[in-house]
Amino acid sequence: MQKAIYTTVGIDELLSHVQALKGVGARFVQMHAERNVDDGTYRLVYTFINVHAAQEHIAQDGSYAIENLVVEGIDRYQEIPSISSYYPAVFPFENEVHDLFGLAITDMQIDFKGFFYQVSTAEPMSVITPEVKAAREKAMKVRAAAEAKARKAAAEKAAAAAAAAGEGAASAAAAQPAAAAGSDAQHDEAAAKAALKAAEMEAKLAAMDPEKAAKVRAALAAKAVRDKQKKEA
Repeated sequence: MQKAIYTTVGIDELLSHVQALKGVGARFVQMHAERNVDDGTYRLVYTFINVHAAQEHIAQDGSYAIENLVVEGIDRYQEIPSISSYYPAVFPFENEVHDLFGLAITDMQIDFKGFFYQVSTAEPMSVITPEVKAAREKAMKVRAAAEAKARKAAAEKAAAAAAAAGEGAASAAAAQPAAAAGSDAQHDEAAAKAALKAAEMEAKLAAMDPEKAAKVRAALAAKAVRDKQKKEA
């Protein structure tokens, strides 16, 4: 019996996961792209099979696993690193994703420069209907509103911090080195960026199908737990 394992990874984590699969002898099977009609983002699925492990499992109980790496929420103009340095056989799939979906795959070992397919409409898999366009524009407005709210909150926090710093400037100058003040400013800036990032993600999730959004939330929660464990280790 065949089982499918899906692991959601970020774009910046893709190559390290592919390298790990290559290291255990996994073979590349296929890659495909999907477009989310609700918000216009893209999803890439990379499929692998560890042949040695599969043979052992089949001998034991007749089952084996297909492993899938899933990259969610890709913006059309976001650069996606090619995995062809690890698996050259991916080249037709990556060229297909570029030609049909218009996604930017970087550093392909075999790059047809947009001429892998002869199509009458450029990037045909990215063409949208008026209904989808309206839904996408609505999602973009929600995202823009969330970003504006996050920026306003960050500005208010920075203003409050600046006012507090001004009130205690004389004592702070005597008691704290300049580096500490710089550290506080960096902390505030990092907090503002984190708030903006969280707002952007929440806007994306709000525009998604509820079931898919729940899966993404679960994956993000699991990643947060892993990151916390790494910091504590």
